[in-house]
Amino acid sequence: MVGNTALEVGSGGVPVFATPMLVALMEGAAVRAVQGRLPPGQITVGTRVEIWHTSATPLGMTVTAEAHLEQIDGRKLVFRVSASDSAGPVGHGYHERFIVDQAKFLAKAGEKQVQCGR
Repeated sequence: MVGNTALEVGSGGVPVFATPMLVALMEGAAVRAVQGRLPPGQITVGTRVEIWHTSATPLGMTVTAEAHLEQIDGRKLVFRVSASDSAGPVGHGYHERFIVDQAKFLAKAGEKQVQCGR
C-alpha cells in the first residue's frame, strides 16, 4: 500500500489505508461494472460519492471493492459500492456516474484550457 496511506496522501496522520484511496478504488469498481456495456464513444464520469469508511486497514493488507448498479435514470447511473480487506468490511456507500460522449466531454474540458490561456 505504499502511497495509499492517509499519512502519505495528506488525509490524516496515520499509516493506514486512506479514505481518498478507498473512494478511488470504489470508483474504479463502478467503471469496471459497466465496461463493455456502453455504445462506442461513450464513457462514464463520476459526479457524486457518498461513502462511509468504517474500519481502518493496516499496512500490508489488500483492499478490494465491488460496485453494483442499482439505478438507471436516463444518463445517470447509481451504484451501491462496498469494500473489504481480509478481516472484513471496511466501507460502503453510493457512487453516481453519468454517461457522456467522450469526444464532446474532452472538447469541453479543452475549452477551459483555452479560456485560461493554456
